Amino acid sequence: MSTRVRSLCLVVAVVVGFATIETTTTAASAARKHLRLDTSLRAAIESGAHDAQRVIIRVRPDARAAVRRSLAAHGDAVLAEHESIDAITAVVGADELEALASDDAVVGISQDAVVRPHGLLGLVGGVVGGVVNVVGNVVGILLPNGADTSGPVVAPAVLRQTLGVDSTSWAGRGVGVAVIDSGLEMSSEFSNRITASYDFRNGASLSIAPTDEYGHGTHVAGTIGGSGALSYNAAYHGLAPKVKFVVLKVLDGTGAGFTSDVIRAIDFAVANKSALGIDIINLSLGHPIYEPAATDPLVQAVERATRAGVIVVAAAGNYGKNPTTGATGYGGITSPGNAPSAITVGAVKIQNTVPRDDDRIADYSSAGPTWYDAFVKPDVVSPGHNIIAAAAKKGYLYQTYPQLKADDADYMLLSGTSMATAVTTGSIALLLEANRSANGYPARPSLTPNAVKAILQHTALSIHDDAGLEYDPLREGAGSLNAKGAIDLGRAVDTSAPTGTLWLTSSPSPWTKIGGDYLSWNQTVIWGSTVIWGSTVTVNQPAWASTVIWGSQVSWSNTVIWGSSNLVWTDPQSWATTVIWGSDSIGTSYGDTVIWGSTGGISAQTIGWKSLGGGTTATSTVNANSIVKNP
Repeated sequence: MSTRVRSLCLVVAVVVGFATIETTTTAASAARKHLRLDTSLRAAIESGAHDAQRVIIRVRPDARAAVRRSLAAHGDAVLAEHESIDAITAVVGADELEALASDDAVVGISQDAVVRPHGLLGLVGGVVGGVVNVVGNVVGILLPNGADTSGPVVAPAVLRQTLGVDSTSWAGRGVGVAVIDSGLEMSSEFSNRITASYDFRNGASLSIAPTDEYGHGTHVAGTIGGSGALSYNAAYHGLAPKVKFVVLKVLDGTGAGFTSDVIRAIDFAVANKSALGIDIINLSLGHPIYEPAATDPLVQAVERATRAGVIVVAAAGNYGKNPTTGATGYGGITSPGNAPSAITVGAVKIQNTVPRDDDRIADYSSAGPTWYDAFVKPDVVSPGHNIIAAAAKKGYLYQTYPQLKADDADYMLLSGTSMATAVTTGSIALLLEANRSANGYPARPSLTPNAVKAILQHTALSIHDDAGLEYDPLREGAGSLNAKGAIDLGRAVDTSAPTGTLWLTSSPSPWTKIGGDYLSWNQTVIWGSTVIWGSTVTVNQPAWASTVIWGSQVSWSNTVIWGSSNLVWTDPQSWATTVIWGSDSIGTSYGDTVIWGSTGGISAQTIGWKSLGGGTTATSTVNANSIVKNP
């Protein structure tokens, strides 16, 4: 601990010593109230704001009706109810928040935050209905004007080849994907493959014909599984061109929506999982983290979906670099990418080449740790830059930004962790089909969400920076997506094997040939703050059950806790700066150390922007409470 930090602690101790019992009690009471509010709402109170706030109020069991009546008595508009989490979405005045938080029936109050796609680098602003009218400048959204379309455009065939699935016979047959996004513009790309389409915007729940006024959802769906019907010889088909889609619209024509609508869409997907054949939910959207994962309503919706057996793939976010200085930073993961059981995906630039050696993690791709919880995220990284997929030709993006159009005008290119998420979802669809085919599904069960994540991580490949140094796990997770390797391993998994027994019917070689190179699997699984090495996935572990929250307390062998420098870091002397996971001041810099706190939300001021240039030698010691990062 630095002298400055010790001094601050002493000052606080002295001040507290002089406090009266009454003051202490009052402060404790106020603290309890504030603990029920997320940081964005606390900030609204502290600023003296009186504007109406759109909030999600979580209440105690059986108290929802009473709280609803109380809101109505105050003239507060109730917009939606969420039975799955005992919550109410309502509009209340900022000056009412403290009183509401003091109600013993209330468990917590969260901002009904505006969510946006994670695939639009540079585009800011927008208008949505309801209380929030203008969305401010969002750090992580990259597109027009000054779009980040730098580097070569990735041909769909090259994308498939670098993932090792261009010649595969797998196409996602029998797999259903719920795309929770801006909708979908119908074309022959999706003919006869839309199982259902619903509009959840502004509290609605309407069965509608698919439309996409913005264009993001269509691109995501096309990346996952467009048929390529609009292209010559179907060359522009997506990764899993036989999947079926459930289109759940939550974003408007500006690409904005509300958290509460996303929660309702997730709950709908879970409730109709069997009826609509939903295996995967794709969430290429999110908002800054304002509270711990355990109280974040969106995160908890994702966790419920996972426990129900639905695989949830979420974007890490595009908060990876300082928009002013260009320096890369840590701690930029967005919600629901901080959901422990979600498969959270960062973005890779693949340079339109099949070999992996020139792949780099996009500087805009968010890195961990997650705010409050210090979870290691993302889980994997995947191609996400300049990805070509079906265009919503009537949508805002296509109509407004001609530079996004591909050579074939029926397609467009987008960049971001949205696209990386879609690529991962399409790859998972192939994995599910391959595993089910080998297992005789449905006589034997399908892979659980946790097992799918473990397979993706175990088969992931190394990825390094321009200096040839492997990215650290807070940037790359377990490594770069290896779809072919995942399929090879997944085909060998006997899902009917009893828990605790070997479940591989064969022993796939732990390498994959891509672009003429034989690439070794990383063979690691990141379990919360633990790295599990070696042959973990050869056994049907208790951890692979859907009911187990990823990262929870499970006994492992061959494990490494963060900070074991001889294994986690191949060359500790190459690291120049340290990120400490603690409860001190957020983002406060003491020399080369960035202290991370347990309060506050992500912003340009709180992300740890540090220069990655130079080659100084670290003098600090890595320990269980710290992570070192690339110079």
